[in-house]
Amino acid sequence: MLTTAEAAKLLGVSRRTLARYAADGKIFPTVVLPSGHYRWDPDDLRSQRRDARRPRDEG
Repeated sequence: MLTTAEAAKLLGVSRRTLARYAADGKIFPTVVLPSGHYRWDPDDLRSQRRDARRPRDEG
């Protein structure tokens, strides 16, 4: 599991941007700790990012 800082570095975005994506429901952390901090699975994170970039079916 990665911290938000580590996950953001993996994706090439800032920590704040990744946290904003999560707050906006654009991407979902694997685990939310009792403290409110996120933990990210690298494979799941890449998959979510890839899926978010795909055009959606209009039909």
